[in-house]
Amino acid sequence: MSLYLCVDCGGTKTSAVICNDEGSILGRAAGGPSNLTYLSPDAFLSSVADTVSNALQVSNKSSTLPPDSRSPFSAAWFGVSGADSPTSIAKITPSLSALLAIPAGPRLFITNDTHLLAAPVRMYPDVSHAVAVIAGTGSNAVSFVEKGGVIEELARVGGWGWILGDEGGGFHVGRETIRQILMEEEKTSIGALTSPESKLRDRVLEWFGVKSVMEIFGGVYLPDPLPNARTSLLPQDMTREKRLSSLCPLVFAAAFDDGDRLALRILEACASSLASQIAVLLAGPTDNSPRLVRAGESVISLGGSLAGVERYRKMILDDLAHRGHVFRHVEFIDDAAAVGAIGLAAIHKQGRP
Repeated sequence: MSLYLCVDCGGTKTSAVICNDEGSILGRAAGGPSNLTYLSPDAFLSSVADTVSNALQVSNKSSTLPPDSRSPFSAAWFGVSGADSPTSIAKITPSLSALLAIPAGPRLFITNDTHLLAAPVRMYPDVSHAVAVIAGTGSNAVSFVEKGGVIEELARVGGWGWILGDEGGGFHVGRETIRQILMEEEKTSIGALTSPESKLRDRVLEWFGVKSVMEIFGGVYLPDPLPNARTSLLPQDMTREKRLSSLCPLVFAAAFDDGDRLALRILEACASSLASQIAVLLAGPTDNSPRLVRAGESVISLGGSLAGVERYRKMILDDLAHRGHVFRHVEFIDDAAAVGAIGLAAIHKQGRP
């Protein structure tokens, strides 16, 4: 029996799925973060190795990693957040090849994690183009075209990481939350605004352990903890990036459970920023570039923890529609590793590399 592995390497977690040549899932596991941009090569490989080993155990395979001899897998696909260039992929190829005992080549696929979301283009005979969007801890969007059964990348936007971009992703939501709270405080201080009550603002103050808005600066800019320091769910024990991205659950709960006007405004702003980036890939009525995609003739496939919230996903799609981009088909993929593993098995069963 042939085994196929797909590993979805993200900023929050690593997901590994193993299936057989019939596409039946035999094992899966989740592990810690494995974003290539944020982690050292050793930390990245350690997270991947632990997750794949656990998936093997669940599938009742006793193989160790690296294998003593032959690889337990006929083929493997790694969708890696932060693998945004041939150079970055080349850096991790030897270690992943050694980990699985699969030589670099057609049996070992290493791509950006967004590529895992392109599979739905094969589901609809009336489209040949797809736009894959990740909105999770980070964000990016990639357009694809299917030619002769092969899905080829056309263009990409975003994926610049939390310092430079990741519009509409977790860090952006956290940063926009602090910015909006601070701007309201400033307008209130000069009498330009009477700030209404906000459950979100109260919860953010409580989370940082402060009594007033201007005290938030101390929590935001507190230096990162030392590498070997203890970790906890307290903001002072988190890295600065994590301190802000961890505000997401507060924002989403306040917006969609409580109807908090501040939280809704924040999410609308973040969704609009991501929609603006997606629109870069899309053709308008008079655009004829062969690398632009017409939404009405394409499928948009969304993944990631934030895109998994239906009302936030609708904000993104509504903003795109307002810009004149309505997709023929919309898909949300909540298990990209499973989609990748099953797709990998399918193409090998068809005799294609």
